[in-house]
Amino acid sequence: MKRLINVGFAVAATASLAGVLHAADETNAKAAGMSAIRELPKGYRDWKMISVASVGGPIKDLRVKLGNDVAIRTYREGKTTFPDGAIIARLAYRQETSEENNAAFKVAAAGRLSPEETTKLLNESFVAGALTNVQFMVKDSKKYAATGGWGFAQFTDGKPDDGAALNTCFACHAPAKAHDFVYTRYAP
Repeated sequence: MKRLINVGFAVAATASLAGVLHAADETNAKAAGMSAIRELPKGYRDWKMISVASVGGPIKDLRVKLGNDVAIRTYREGKTTFPDGAIIARLAYRQETSEENNAAFKVAAAGRLSPEETTKLLNESFVAGALTNVQFMVKDSKKYAATGGWGFAQFTDGKPDDGAALNTCFACHAPAKAHDFVYTRYAP
């Protein structure tokens, strides 16, 4: 009987410890806003465009923002609060100069722009180069309550980045609280 009680106590203690460790992992994940997305969502490249952006040096990238149907519907309805199920993707590409584009721009600018204006035009002309990473914001108000209802994920070379890469996501988005932590505005 004594042995049965000790075994029962050990099983209960182990289960309790496992529950505590699971809860701690879950709390840490929620605090960081880490997403359960461990694979790139199928078909995300076919989502509709929300907007584009450019970031200067030293990052120097071009960003395409895409949204799933839930996110696009929210934008089109003019709402600033996204429902659960909304997903916003950000694809970042290195800015690269295209000699082919610049040759066409130079011909088009001839006679319309001064040589200085043409040089400035060509120096500020970029195309999307290599993909640097893909990021996602996933709305689930219960799962990610600690981070404004949003989970964050980042993929580099098609593989999910670890939690350390995501630790600053929510802090960066906190100033956009009035727009449900989303900076991107819809470009109709």
